[in-house]
Amino acid sequence: MPAREWVQRPAGEPDRLGSNLHPVLRRVYAARGLRGPDQLDLSLQGLLPPDALGGIEQAAARIRSAICNGERICIVGDYDADGATATSLCLLALRAFGAQAVDFVVPDRFKQGYGLSPGLVAALPESGADLLITVDNGIASLAGVDAANAAGMDVVVTDHHLAGDALPAATAIVNPNQPGDAFASKALCGVGVAFYTLSVVRRQLQDAGWFGAKAPPSMAQWLDLVALGTVADVVTLDHNNRILVEQGLRRIRVGLARPGLLALLAVAGRDAGQASSTDLAFTVGPRLNAAGRMDDMRRGILCLVEDDAFRARELAIELDALNRRRRRVQQGMQDDAFAQLQTLDAPTEDALVHVLFDTGWHEGVVGLVASRIKESAHRPCFAFSPAEEDGLLKGSGRSIPGFHLRDALAEVAAAHPDMIAKFGGHAMAAGLSLPRAQLDRFRDAITAVAARHLTDAMLTNRIETDGSLAADELNLDTAQALALAGPWGQGFPAPLFEGVFQLREQRVVGERHVKLRLATDDGVEIGGIAFNAEPLDAGHARIAYRLEPNEFRGYVTAQVLVEHWEPVRPA
Repeated sequence: MPAREWVQRPAGEPDRLGSNLHPVLRRVYAARGLRGPDQLDLSLQGLLPPDALGGIEQAAARIRSAICNGERICIVGDYDADGATATSLCLLALRAFGAQAVDFVVPDRFKQGYGLSPGLVAALPESGADLLITVDNGIASLAGVDAANAAGMDVVVTDHHLAGDALPAATAIVNPNQPGDAFASKALCGVGVAFYTLSVVRRQLQDAGWFGAKAPPSMAQWLDLVALGTVADVVTLDHNNRILVEQGLRRIRVGLARPGLLALLAVAGRDAGQASSTDLAFTVGPRLNAAGRMDDMRRGILCLVEDDAFRARELAIELDALNRRRRRVQQGMQDDAFAQLQTLDAPTEDALVHVLFDTGWHEGVVGLVASRIKESAHRPCFAFSPAEEDGLLKGSGRSIPGFHLRDALAEVAAAHPDMIAKFGGHAMAAGLSLPRAQLDRFRDAITAVAARHLTDAMLTNRIETDGSLAADELNLDTAQALALAGPWGQGFPAPLFEGVFQLREQRVVGERHVKLRLATDDGVEIGGIAFNAEPLDAGHARIAYRLEPNEFRGYVTAQVLVEHWEPVRPA
């Protein structure tokens, strides 16, 4: 097992947040860096204005011109939840703005790969388009933009990924992470950038009198899609993103969401009236992503843009079936991956990076396998599968905090120009293609880069908690206060507490879950559950847990949800 360290988050300054909050919630917020009541305000008035986003006026002007002149517009999307929500948002908004000819295209991940490529341009229908708008991609599509320009199409790029050494020759680029951009939030995801861009299009159309005496469509009606894409893309929930997510969740809870999103919650057995960021991340997001992983993301987009509730539910059921299939495939691949780790000459924890490959692995699922191995071994991991192109492998990587995966791949590419066919990504996740014959060389090269950058502290698995709850805080009042707080997500994690409990009762329920009866040294008893676990052979355990309300047969009680536990032996 990797080295493990229990760490308590810095306390912050809870007194600066005022006295109106539950005291536990005040401590939790302060530990996440909130310094005043203004940072608790999640109203739309607190959103950053779009003015500082470089290129946004030029991009909006080109889109406005296309709408007013009846030009053909094509949205170039992506096959993940961020790309799907951004594509859906653009389709819905542009049509509501009065665009007469709007279509979309999503590249086939198994044939064309990611983003606007020359192959994708060549595959567009003969009717073509006058304007292409990329969402959640395009900043690295130099050749694809050139091909579109050569075919007589303008391109507006909206993206949030890091730019390379050169920018595409697009009509306009909107990306908070392009060099020199002054927008204060660098954490916008693809659907967030699209939302901002469309907001300026709406304003320009209104200023031009396009809507006449009618009120222009409200951008707020699509915040459910923005919330879903933001949470599903695991971008940092800074203040601006928390506003977008919270406002989207509020609309979902009162039923003012897309029929397809509500249907996806329903098929998963979730109550839309109690929807949380966790539901978006672990219920809706995976079902939407299943279309891009296992089939065609067009099905997911069609679900999100469908107005008819009955048809939306039919599509949601199809997505749910794809997600069940994805789970079965993933489980088999994970079993293979863990079996590979067992064959290593050295212990798993001695490796700096895991590079795994199997000829039977599914290209759309390798990223999930890499993530699972990364979580288990606390080491960066790349998982590869055969690509459509003969002799090539497609790989997906996941990293641990402190090791920037895209930068690591850039180092490998600089040192070995003939090794990687293409790559891209973020600090924590990246994708690449390379010839099958280069796999062993890549393993050595990425390990050499890791040896230069990884430290013992980075290789130690940190369980970061918000400390312990007192006996009089371990109750339903606290659980409900935490449930109503947030939204929680990347960079703004849900509260996690720790404590030593007596294990008074353990019984296996369901397929592989442990129902618990716990007690503190003060004699306070509370129920708990550990999912995908086995009973501990111990009388006491140190537990990292979330405190949440649990409803059973009409009764609501506080419950400990075990995230990690380990036995505590008598001294």
